[in-house]
Amino acid sequence: MREKWELLSNIPSVDELLKSPYGLKWLESHPRKSVLKAVRTVLDRKRKEILNGLEPDHSRDILAKEIEEALRHLSSYKLKPVINATGVVIHTNLGRSILSDKAIEHVVTTAQSYSNLEYEIAAGKRGKRYSNIKDIIRELTGAEDAVVVNNNAAAVLICLDTFAKGREVIVSRGELVEIGGSFRIPEVMKASGAILREVGTTNKTHLHDYENALCGNTALLLKVHQSNYRVIGFTEEVTTEKLMNIGREYKIPVVADLGSGCMIDLKRFGVHGEPAVQEVVKTGADIITFSGDKLLGGPQAGIIIGKEKFIQKIQKNPLLRALRIDKMTLASLEATFMQYLDEEKALSEIPTLRMMTEPLEAIKKRAKKIFRILKDISGKADISVVPDESQAGGGSLPEINFPTFAVSIKPSNIAVNELEKRLRLGEPAVIARIKDNTLLIDARTVQEREIKGLVSCVIKAFE
Repeated sequence: MREKWELLSNIPSVDELLKSPYGLKWLESHPRKSVLKAVRTVLDRKRKEILNGLEPDHSRDILAKEIEEALRHLSSYKLKPVINATGVVIHTNLGRSILSDKAIEHVVTTAQSYSNLEYEIAAGKRGKRYSNIKDIIRELTGAEDAVVVNNNAAAVLICLDTFAKGREVIVSRGELVEIGGSFRIPEVMKASGAILREVGTTNKTHLHDYENALCGNTALLLKVHQSNYRVIGFTEEVTTEKLMNIGREYKIPVVADLGSGCMIDLKRFGVHGEPAVQEVVKTGADIITFSGDKLLGGPQAGIIIGKEKFIQKIQKNPLLRALRIDKMTLASLEATFMQYLDEEKALSEIPTLRMMTEPLEAIKKRAKKIFRILKDISGKADISVVPDESQAGGGSLPEINFPTFAVSIKPSNIAVNELEKRLRLGEPAVIARIKDNTLLIDARTVQEREIKGLVSCVIKAFE
């Protein structure tokens, strides 16, 4: 092996590469800062390899190829689309709900122009941000008024901050849930300045538990829907309707945190235990909060609806400005709610609803389509269409598994974990799951438009 100093001296300088035909081409198509970073990264890597006793190829062509790869990496967006082949419909790590075509269209047309975000066109004067959306929410839910913040945790936070700072909020122990990112109801409550008053036990809470906890410092009764877990067996809970009886008698507001925010009765699809927002409004709950990007199928948002006098007070809280949504969220949320004016169309046009309620035969047909196109790798893996189970995800419907069909791939020349890794690192990234030493591509969450890209990534992973 040649001396290290000789190998190191043969590596071209940054300036040499920049003045080369390759370098001039890079500088024409990329920012100088990115080119410099890519060149230095590759040259530093070559030097380290030499110092570690290796003898890497550092010819101009090889260097150019590696620098161009580094440039592609530096120039690409970090937030990018992926193909969700896991079968988890509302996948928190993959962005939760996919927006509908109409929601995307409304975002684009609104974002590329000025808008009446806080302007009353008819009156020719400054308006309120939420006047653009509250009418459609009121029409669909039956609530008196509405306001929107950036997520449901924020919705609960501002409600507590508005009505219970320094005062007690009564909650059942069985409803002290932990939501995404390890945020817990008690911690949200503490951050708001409210005082938690736990009642009942993990599995059983009675009406008298709430009544016995009432005192002169009680500000709210909080009902938290168990949207991301279930306690089964020897259980009992107090319904929102019964809690309202106490609230009315003692003149204490009742807040119902629904979490997922289902707008359509899904019982006909075998989904039970998830109350529709409209049903909870009919109980008379004073304030109701729910998410925009879970079962609603829209963007990340926290929707607060309820009695007008309470919503108006929330709107006067200075915290609302820090938690407010932007015009793009507002546009996509408005378009999503508008689609619910026709429930059947909402079920077919809002991706989250469509994926959860799609007929099993349609999913099987899509799985078979993927299977047929993948015949080119049949000699490198055992491939078949198999029945399996999908999940709603996103902290919604935790006890329900949806029957589905998946393409099962058991590679013969590489480990299944290596196949999963290659797909994950591909372009676009394909996120699948491993079960019983086979890779499963769940057709429920693979969009029709993604099939070509998915198949291309799988074939490439076997090369």
